[in-house]
Amino acid sequence: MVAQLRRLGFAGELSLWETGRGPGGRASTRRSRRDDQLVIDHGAPLLNLTGSPDPALLAPLLAGGWIAPWQGPVAMLEGESRLNIGRPDSLGLGQLFVGCGGMDRLSEGLLQLVGEAGVALHYGTLVRHLARQPQGPWQLFDADRQLLGEADWLVLSGTLLAHPRSGWIFGWPEVPLVQAAAPLGDLQLEHGLTTLAGIRFEARSNLLLVFAGEAARAWRALPFALVNFDAAAQQRWGLRRLRIQPLADGRCAVVAHSSDAFAADHLDVVGSRSAVARLLQLPQEPGREQTVIQALGEAVVQSLAPWISGLDLAQAAPQLMRWGAAFPLPPGLPRALTLCATSQVGFCGDYVAGPGFGRIEGAMRSAEGLAAALVAAAGLRSG
Repeated sequence: MVAQLRRLGFAGELSLWETGRGPGGRASTRRSRRDDQLVIDHGAPLLNLTGSPDPALLAPLLAGGWIAPWQGPVAMLEGESRLNIGRPDSLGLGQLFVGCGGMDRLSEGLLQLVGEAGVALHYGTLVRHLARQPQGPWQLFDADRQLLGEADWLVLSGTLLAHPRSGWIFGWPEVPLVQAAAPLGDLQLEHGLTTLAGIRFEARSNLLLVFAGEAARAWRALPFALVNFDAAAQQRWGLRRLRIQPLADGRCAVVAHSSDAFAADHLDVVGSRSAVARLLQLPQEPGREQTVIQALGEAVVQSLAPWISGLDLAQAAPQLMRWGAAFPLPPGLPRALTLCATSQVGFCGDYVAGPGFGRIEGAMRSAEGLAAALVAAAGLRSG
């Protein structure tokens, strides 16, 4: 949204607060400080656009070389072992784009489009409490109630601070924005928060693998770069999608996305290397994490046995990532509730109803719409 605000003429201060190590959320990339060739897109493998017209930010992202069209081979695993080459799922329809050098390049490109005025970036920071006094700024606090920052407008591109799942995940006794909104008396915001509370999300447990040598060559030779699992295959194998990512040095990364049912059964296993585990200092449970890794690994080996064999997953440095709210389920937050002018709160993201709901496209379109509404309703053009 910050990129579109700048394009619409807003010259005021902007700040971005993100729990993770960098921008992008599910459209982010795992990189290693010790291995600059290791680039793994562990969330959304592609940006697909099915609506019209194109988002306003698409053309500058393409022109800047941040993203590029993608026409890689896809397949659908049907039932237990029927491979349908060329059949996509709902995330493979329409125009397909991939980040140039990693899906996080999409977000990096958007931040570059902000221009010289820039945006203050705060990564690896968990906002725990929110507050706003009448006629005063919004205040962001950490877990110790130390002030992190202030802003006239609060925009949530995710639902963590506004949805009851924050209590399920972190054990918080209250929803931060619900608590902060209570004394404001903004009926539109209260309606929006009540609607948000009713949105359900599917989770994903993702297994990250990196193969070298002969194993990497075998993966790179497969006739598909993205294989999806239909409903019967998901039930059989507990997998939803496999993304094959050749690396520049000859290795090959493979990311296995679990089915919703598998993730729901292991929702409390977050992965010891996740940002959430680090920020909340969650206790390590290597035994349970290894059980999930082993189950997903065996599903990968067995489901692809007709096309690739002799896999030694122990040599593939397996890692676990969990997305607690990977996919929102319809109907989502109505656009009429995304701008609450009285309390100066906005919402954008893939959980907003409309074209592209539940995907990167929906996040882009809702952000562009909210930016235009902010400029029109609040006179932000003047800064």
